[in-house]
Amino acid sequence: QVQLVESGGGLVQAGGSLRLSCAASGSIRSINAMDWYRQTPGKQRELVAAITSGGTTNYADSVKGRFTISRDNAKNTVYLQMNSLKPEDTAVYYCNADLKLLGGRNVYAYWGQGTQVTVSS
Repeated sequence: QVQLVESGGGLVQAGGSLRLSCAASGSIRSINAMDWYRQTPGKQRELVAAITSGGTTNYADSVKGRFTISRDNAKNTVYLQMNSLKPEDTAVYYCNADLKLLGGRNVYAYWGQGTQVTVSS
Protein backbone atom coordinates (compact mmCIF):
# COMPACT_ATOMS: atom_id res chain seq x y z
CA GLN A 1 0.00 0.00 0.00
CA VAL A 2 0.91 3.67 -0.19
CA GLN A 3 1.17 6.28 2.53
CA LEU A 4 1.59 10.04 2.27
CA VAL A 5 2.84 11.54 5.53
CA GLU A 6 2.80 15.30 5.98
CA SER A 7 4.73 17.34 8.51
CA GLY A 8 5.67 20.93 9.25
CA GLY A 9 2.38 22.56 10.11
CA GLY A 10 1.87 24.71 13.17
CA LEU A 11 1.12 28.15 14.56
CA VAL A 12 2.95 31.18 13.20
CA GLN A 13 2.47 34.94 13.33
CA ALA A 14 1.50 36.89 10.24
CA GLY A 15 4.56 37.57 8.11
CA GLY A 16 6.26 34.40 9.27
CA SER A 17 7.26 31.27 7.40
CA LEU A 18 6.60 27.56 7.52
CA ARG A 19 7.84 24.64 5.44
CA LEU A 20 5.57 21.67 4.84
CA SER A 21 6.85 18.27 3.77
CA CYS A 22 5.02 15.26 2.40
CA ALA A 23 6.76 11.93 1.94
CA ALA A 24 5.24 9.11 -0.08
CA SER A 25 6.15 5.52 0.72
CA GLY A 26 5.04 2.03 -0.17
CA SER A 27 4.67 0.05 -3.38
CA ILE A 28 5.30 2.98 -5.71
CA ARG A 29 6.41 2.55 -9.29
CA SER A 30 6.44 6.22 -10.24
CA ILE A 31 4.89 9.53 -9.22
CA ASN A 32 3.47 12.03 -11.68
CA ALA A 33 2.19 15.30 -10.27
CA MET A 34 2.42 16.16 -6.60
CA ASP A 35 0.19 18.91 -5.23
CA TRP A 36 -0.73 20.84 -2.14
CA TYR A 37 -4.35 21.66 -1.35
CA ARG A 38 -5.92 23.46 1.57
CA GLN A 39 -9.33 23.48 3.16
CA THR A 40 -11.14 25.60 5.74
CA PRO A 41 -14.40 24.64 7.46
CA GLY A 42 -17.41 25.00 5.20
CA LYS A 43 -15.34 25.54 2.07
CA GLN A 44 -14.21 23.31 -0.76
CA ARG A 45 -10.67 22.03 -0.87
CA GLU A 46 -8.64 24.33 -3.12
CA LEU A 47 -5.44 23.77 -5.05
CA VAL A 48 -2.55 25.78 -3.66
CA ALA A 49 0.41 24.59 -5.73
CA ALA A 50 1.32 21.77 -8.09
CA ILE A 51 4.53 20.34 -9.50
CA THR A 52 5.04 17.80 -12.26
CA SER A 53 7.67 15.07 -12.25
CA GLY A 54 9.72 17.31 -14.53
CA GLY A 55 9.55 20.26 -12.17
CA THR A 56 6.94 22.44 -13.85
CA THR A 57 5.04 24.37 -11.20
CA ASN A 58 1.67 26.05 -10.93
CA TYR A 59 0.29 28.25 -8.14
CA ALA A 60 -3.01 29.68 -7.02
CA ASP A 61 -3.10 33.43 -7.56
CA SER A 62 -3.48 33.99 -3.82
CA VAL A 63 -0.07 32.48 -3.03
CA LYS A 64 2.02 33.48 -6.04
CA GLY A 65 5.24 35.15 -4.98
CA ARG A 66 4.90 33.89 -1.38
CA PHE A 67 4.81 30.08 -1.64
CA THR A 68 7.27 27.78 -3.41
CA ILE A 69 6.64 24.15 -4.21
CA SER A 70 9.52 21.76 -4.82
CA ARG A 71 10.14 18.03 -4.83
CA ASP A 72 12.87 15.48 -4.34
CA ASN A 73 12.11 12.63 -6.71
CA ALA A 74 14.72 10.36 -5.12
CA LYS A 75 12.91 10.68 -1.79
CA ASN A 76 9.35 10.77 -3.20
CA THR A 77 8.88 13.95 -1.21
CA VAL A 78 7.20 17.25 -1.99
CA TYR A 79 7.74 20.48 -0.07
CA LEU A 80 5.84 23.73 0.30
CA GLN A 81 7.83 26.72 1.50
CA MET A 82 5.38 29.32 2.74
CA ASN A 83 6.65 32.86 3.33
CA SER A 84 4.92 36.12 4.24
CA LEU A 85 2.05 34.15 5.71
CA LYS A 86 -1.30 35.84 6.19
CA PRO A 87 -4.21 34.96 8.50
CA GLU A 88 -6.22 33.96 5.43
CA ASP A 89 -3.67 31.19 4.79
CA THR A 90 -5.00 29.42 7.89
CA ALA A 91 -6.29 26.01 6.82
CA VAL A 92 -5.65 22.30 6.86
CA TYR A 93 -3.10 21.58 4.15
CA TYR A 94 -3.21 18.28 2.28
CA CYS A 95 -0.72 16.79 -0.13
CA ASN A 96 -1.80 14.76 -3.12
CA ALA A 97 0.21 12.49 -5.37
CA ASP A 98 -0.82 10.94 -8.67
CA LEU A 99 1.15 7.74 -8.88
CA LYS A 100 1.51 4.29 -10.40
CA LEU A 101 1.81 1.24 -8.20
CA LEU A 102 4.42 -1.46 -8.66
CA GLY A 103 3.25 -3.91 -11.29
CA GLY A 104 0.49 -1.60 -12.51
CA ARG A 105 -0.11 0.94 -15.26
CA ASN A 106 -3.06 2.93 -13.94
CA VAL A 107 -2.57 6.25 -12.17
CA TYR A 108 -4.19 6.67 -8.77
CA ALA A 109 -4.55 9.72 -6.55
CA TYR A 110 -3.47 9.39 -2.95
CA TRP A 111 -3.94 11.93 -0.16
CA GLY A 112 -2.10 12.72 3.02
CA GLN A 113 -3.88 13.04 6.35
CA GLY A 114 -3.59 16.83 6.46
CA THR A 115 -1.60 19.22 8.61
CA GLN A 116 -2.99 22.32 10.32
CA VAL A 117 -1.48 25.70 9.54
CA THR A 118 -2.65 28.58 11.71
CA VAL A 119 -1.53 32.15 11.09
CA SER A 120 -2.26 34.64 13.84
CA SER A 121 -2.69 38.34 13.18
